Amino acid sequence: MPTPTPTPTPTPTPRPPLSTLLPPLICGTATFNNQYNASAFSLPTTSIIERALALGITAFDTSPYYGPSEQLLGDALTHPSILAHHPRSSYILQTKVGRLHAAEFDYSAEWIRYSIQRSCERLKTTYLDVVYCHDVEFVSAEEVLQAVRELRRLRDAYSTVRYIGISGYPVPVLCGLAEMVLRETGEPLDAVMSYANFTLQNQTLLTRGVERLKSAGVSVVPNASVLGMGLLRSVGVPVGGKGDFHPAPMSLRNAVQEAARWTEGQGNGERLEVVAIRWGLESWARDGAVLGSGLIPNADSISKGKIGISVMGVSNLSELEETMRVWNSVLDGMSICTKVREVRKEEREWSIVRKVEVEMLAKGIWGILGEWRDYAWASPDADFVNTRVVKGVIDEVDRVTSIESVKENGDGIGGKLSRL
Repeated sequence: MPTPTPTPTPTPTPRPPLSTLLPPLICGTATFNNQYNASAFSLPTTSIIERALALGITAFDTSPYYGPSEQLLGDALTHPSILAHHPRSSYILQTKVGRLHAAEFDYSAEWIRYSIQRSCERLKTTYLDVVYCHDVEFVSAEEVLQAVRELRRLRDAYSTVRYIGISGYPVPVLCGLAEMVLRETGEPLDAVMSYANFTLQNQTLLTRGVERLKSAGVSVVPNASVLGMGLLRSVGVPVGGKGDFHPAPMSLRNAVQEAARWTEGQGNGERLEVVAIRWGLESWARDGAVLGSGLIPNADSISKGKIGISVMGVSNLSELEETMRVWNSVLDGMSICTKVREVRKEEREWSIVRKVEVEMLAKGIWGILGEWRDYAWASPDADFVNTRVVKGVIDEVDRVTSIESVKENGDGIGGKLSRL
């Protein structure tokens, strides 16, 4: 009996480094969720996305874990008023796999395939630019490695995924897993996304993460949640439709509120959240540049430098406008930007003055935070148990056909996916 011919391993299609494609500011849509807002469906999501694109934002981050976020984002991006001016090729889509609910994770190959297909359908696209394994600290290293390998298989065989990374909270865990993936596969991760670890309150991503991630060959490290999941706000942590979800202990919250009152007392209408956003965006643009984006916003020539990448979420148009006002002012004061984009002298000078003001305010805030500076809460909690006992079982009502079977039939959005 002849020996069957083994199926050849797909050869990866050479792609440019993610740092050459991902812009330095990404619109996060975790806020399109009842966790941050009383009703996600009451948010002006289409108007937010349309205005973001008009302001030059060309990348969006989401996740199946963020409630209706993927669906709302997909509906917005395919709205006729947006689609007419912004085809799919004009922006980057990032989503995630593996986290189903607060205490339910599934990194099995079967679930990964299902999740990718479902995300494509919700986002109304035939491919995903970047996919992260979501909150990797909640599963084993072996499960993360299995998920990364499956995502790479989908990338190489079907082109449904183009770049692959991991996301989570504890910086040492993220670094260890990035090193493990490189060691076990010989290929580095394209991206590692950290959240709430480079803020006015906590700079662990810089002090304990950047060098290790660089050594692990990671291309980009987006910094998400410069407000620490809403911790650094004068009104306190957000309480949405699901109640108070924030993991910060009460003593840290009290210290932050003391810092907020001190900030307001400095005059000129200062608010903690405004200072925190400015400091976070400006500092990471500089300190995260080694693992940042080579794309300079509104540049009229090619820059040889990089800017650290930030992910910013908003819930309304006024928050978006304020974020973009601050972001553009940050860019006005950066020499790497003024060399390749037109900036008026007074705008550059104002940006430099504001940078000094914010740095002075930051020092005062750090003095108030005291021992709480660089504090990182536990993730997961010591008593965490993954409630997903049987992995890979797809029990969704709207079950989606697998990528492989759709490829054979050649119909539906999956057929388009497989033919890319």
